[in-house]
Amino acid sequence: MECISVFDMLKIGVGPSSSHTLGPWRAAERWIKELKDKKRFDKVEKITVDLYGSLSLTGKGHATDLAVLLGLSGADPERIPVDTIDTIIASIKNTNTLNFNNEKSLPFTASSDIIFNKKFLPFHANGMSFTALINGRNYKSTYYSIGGGFVVQEERKISKANKIIFYCTFPYPVSYGEELLKFCNQLNLPISGVVLENEKSIREEDSIDFELQRIWSTMLECMYIGCHTEGNLPGGLNVRRRAYDMHKNLIGDFKYNSHEEWLQTIRKTEVKFRQILKWVSCFALAVNEVNASLGRVVTAPTNGSAGVIPAVLMYYMVIENHEADFSHIKKFLLVAGEIGSIFKKGATISAAMGGCQAEIGVSSAMAAGALCELLGGTPEQVLVAAEIAMEHHLGLTCDPIGGLVQIPCIERNSMGAIKAINAAELALETDPNNVKVPLDKVVNTMWETAKDMNTKYKETSEGGLAVGVHLSDC
Repeated sequence: MECISVFDMLKIGVGPSSSHTLGPWRAAERWIKELKDKKRFDKVEKITVDLYGSLSLTGKGHATDLAVLLGLSGADPERIPVDTIDTIIASIKNTNTLNFNNEKSLPFTASSDIIFNKKFLPFHANGMSFTALINGRNYKSTYYSIGGGFVVQEERKISKANKIIFYCTFPYPVSYGEELLKFCNQLNLPISGVVLENEKSIREEDSIDFELQRIWSTMLECMYIGCHTEGNLPGGLNVRRRAYDMHKNLIGDFKYNSHEEWLQTIRKTEVKFRQILKWVSCFALAVNEVNASLGRVVTAPTNGSAGVIPAVLMYYMVIENHEADFSHIKKFLLVAGEIGSIFKKGATISAAMGGCQAEIGVSSAMAAGALCELLGGTPEQVLVAAEIAMEHHLGLTCDPIGGLVQIPCIERNSMGAIKAINAAELALETDPNNVKVPLDKVVNTMWETAKDMNTKYKETSEGGLAVGVHLSDC
């Protein structure tokens, strides 16, 4: 059984894509470790990188090549000052030299040593190979970015469904919603309680709290930055940032000096239905505008869908419950992570495998379930909320214009967040005994839909809006 922690589902990294940016970055780190473990690192004379399938087709728009360079340079996506990224990239390109893992200089011409191959490798749409020249011989390793920043190697044992096999050490291992409900009933705990017990089996609770607080702080900072940054996004589409203007109109003349003061200030603003819609959309847009500009975000479960969960959690904090504190944040993130893991185990969280239903759809389901528990929903109602949210994202395609995580990706986060809130409210008014479509059925349906979906709608920019709207139109 695949054993997935909440910290696997919610990772801190740099935008714009978890599968096309964070994944290749982590793959480069993994390869460096592999070379060191095999005592080959010091002998490397030259490096080449091959990108395949979706990584090749939309790699430029997703900054895949830049992520590879940063990973090979030894930079940490969780902690690198994002304002140094351009400097590091410019240095490599201007000098045709790579400071390999920040330890040794190697000749490297980015335009020719990173090779974009349109063909797809058989295991996954997001394949990449790293080749090291050592004493005249090539040593090659192939990795796959399977969504949400998860990376696996080609030689890992796989099941009939092309899923990686892990051995789970959690005391209450969960692959399906029904199993999760069984443990909730057995332990007389809410979903967040069961997830916490699993997390406590691999780390101390103080460490869990510290990391969850770090995740929330990153989300809050990301929303804050997005709401206070104006101008156009990079990439050539000239997309105007909207969170800044929307936030300016909503916040009015209130003053504040920090992220926390900002949160408290929002609680003082006018709250009507239209304002709530605008605030939630503003939070979601803010995150994904930061993501689109290579800012730091939390994969939730991916970078392209990173705005949904913080927007819904922020909604609870500033609209629904003014007394909300870290205890609520903790429960929300624990539930969201568990729901996301169920989708990853039973289907996919990779748009290159399943279209945008695998990203915005999953993030909306994660947020809906988490919000439902905070609003007093039973474990059964929490899963109903997740099911409702995903049910109404089934078949959603991934067709980014220009291969950039901007159109329609940014707006879709606001739509996913609003749907999540609506799904949670519907679930609270639902008797689970009357539900016709359980969560496990919609997870399976999502995976079947993903397999049936035409490849051109799976993050290749070869169909849909990506070909219907041209760069010249923008």
